This record gives sequence, C-alpha cells and structure tokens, in this order.
Amino acid sequence: MASTESRRPRASPGRLPKPVGWLVRAAGFLVGPVLLGWAALAIYYSNLPWAWLRVVLAMVFLAFGIWASWLTRRPLMKWVFAGVFLGVVVAWSTIQPSHDRPWRPEVAVMPRVAIEGDRVRITGVRNFDYRTRNDFTVHYEEREVLLSHLIHVDFYVSYWAPGLVAHTFVSFIFDNAPPLSISIETRPEVGEDFAPIASLFKQFELIYVVGDERDLVRLRTNYRDEEVYLYRLNVSAESARRLLMAYLKRINDLADRAEFYHLLSNSCTINIVRYANAAGRVGRFNIRHLFNGLIDGYLYNSGRIDTTLPFDELRRRSRINEAARAADQAPDFSKRIRASVPTIHP
Repeated sequence: MASTESRRPRASPGRLPKPVGWLVRAAGFLVGPVLLGWAALAIYYSNLPWAWLRVVLAMVFLAFGIWASWLTRRPLMKWVFAGVFLGVVVAWSTIQPSHDRPWRPEVAVMPRVAIEGDRVRITGVRNFDYRTRNDFTVHYEEREVLLSHLIHVDFYVSYWAPGLVAHTFVSFIFDNAPPLSISIETRPEVGEDFAPIASLFKQFELIYVVGDERDLVRLRTNYRDEEVYLYRLNVSAESARRLLMAYLKRINDLADRAEFYHLLSNSCTINIVRYANAAGRVGRFNIRHLFNGLIDGYLYNSGRIDTTLPFDELRRRSRINEAARAADQAPDFSKRIRASVPTIHP
C-alpha cells in the first residue's frame, strides 16, 4: 500500500507556489495597464509638432499594446511590443526643458539673486498693476532685503475650486521692508493654461515667481476669485532665514538650468516641504503634501500654525478674500489683509 507521503502532489521544479504565482499575475495585471496608459499619454504629450499625428500614434500604440499583451497567442508580439515601449521611453527621455519659449508675460522673466553677506538683491520681482485677470501693466523691479531683518514666514493656501488640490506659496516677512512672496508655479506659454494630467508629461517648465503681495495675493483674491487662506508658520527667525536661503539657491539654479514642473515630484507644496526639511523641519511624508487642499489641517495637527483656536474657527478667520478686496490697491495692502488673521496682526 502506497504511503500518504508518496501520494502527496509535489510542486514541479521551477514553478512558483500558487500564492506567489497569483501575486505575480495580479501585479502584471495592474502594472501592465499603467505602463501602457503612461506610454500612450507620453506619445500624446510628446514634442511632435502635429497634434493629429500625436493622437493617431497614441491610439495605434494603445490598440497594438492591448492586442500584443492580452489578445494574441503569439509570444513574439509581446517582444515586439516591449521593443516599441522601450523606444517610447528613449524618445521621451530626449525631451528637455528650455528657457527659450514664447512665455506668457506673467512668467516671462526668471528672477535672479545676488547675495553679499547679509544683503540680498533680487531682480525680476513681479509687481503688475491689474485691471482684470488678463489685463495688466507689466512691471518687474529689483528688491533688496536684509537677512537679519527677516522675522516670520506666512503660508498661503489658494483654492481655484473646492477640493483636495490647491496652490500653496509663502511670504517672507521683514521688520523693515514689505513682505516678499515666492510662488512655485508652472511656466505656461502663450495660449496655454494649467492642466493637471499634462503637468505629469513635461508640458510645463518650472518657475519661482518672486513678487509683491499686491500682485501675487491680490491677483488670486480680487481677479481670479480664488479662496485664499493665510497662516503664520510657527518657525524661528533663524529657521525662516534658512528657508529663504534654500529658496534663493533654487531660484538661481533654475535660472541657470531649466526644469520641468511635475505635479507629483516638482510642484509647489512638494518643494516647500523639501525646503522646510532643509531648514530644520522634522517629520515624514504625509499624503496631504500631495493632496495639498488639506495641507492647513496637516499644519494644524503638527503644531506648525496657531492651535489656540479650534481648527474650523482658525480656518474661518484666516480667509482673507474680503479684506483683500477692501484693501485692493492700498499701499498698506499687506498690513490690512493680516488685520483680523489670528496671530498675524499689524
């Protein structure tokens, strides 16, 4: 009589155990469509000059990829598709950012910085005079600030629509000069507008807009009708100076070498967090760094903004739209928008 051990089925040599095989197949099922979709979008957003050709090539690639990966039984076709996919990746890697494009006037000038000890001189500071969001007088100027007089950092969250995504930027506050705002943004060409999906595919260069708050803030509150919230960060003057120095270095690096904006890896909030880390921030990645429409809740929970009020009350009182509209072109615009914000008083 054969023993129980002798009748037990044995795994074939070289075959994965069933649970592992299931995991491998599941990973392939998930990763395959992602890579296929990425490559099709990379073709669509490539630098080929004809839009119709990009659409046709993306659709042909997608159809061939689906057929070769899941429908045909001819193994050779999978290798052919792998070669085509590799060609897309290689072509994609050759697309380089540039400073030489027909830029919209709002982002036409790259700022530059000169640092001499305590003194910082910034050229290309934007201070436009707006009549509507698209009608303005272009004006760039030079500003000089002293690092020793930097005392605070204020944090803005601006919503162009309700949801999980917003724009964030900072203002550096001096005791002897107007606030200096720095906003990390896309650099669109004439006729372009921001598009989240496109921003993942080398469609926009990156710019650090340095400007007066009557430009950067008032444009959003008074002309774009965005919901804007202002918070004072709980950082020391020394940390504020380290943060500003990180910004200034990046401004010059970017002026020397163009970079692409990327919604997930080279965007406003992601870069602010990087510079905060360089300035001494202690903390890990948080999903609200990506879903930055929730970033003020993260700042509150981590004690980086005022916590003496319940968060909902703090947020309500930190909304500055009415104050900004009332201040409009007043010389003391920055003072007036802070008048009723908790812990930020003239």
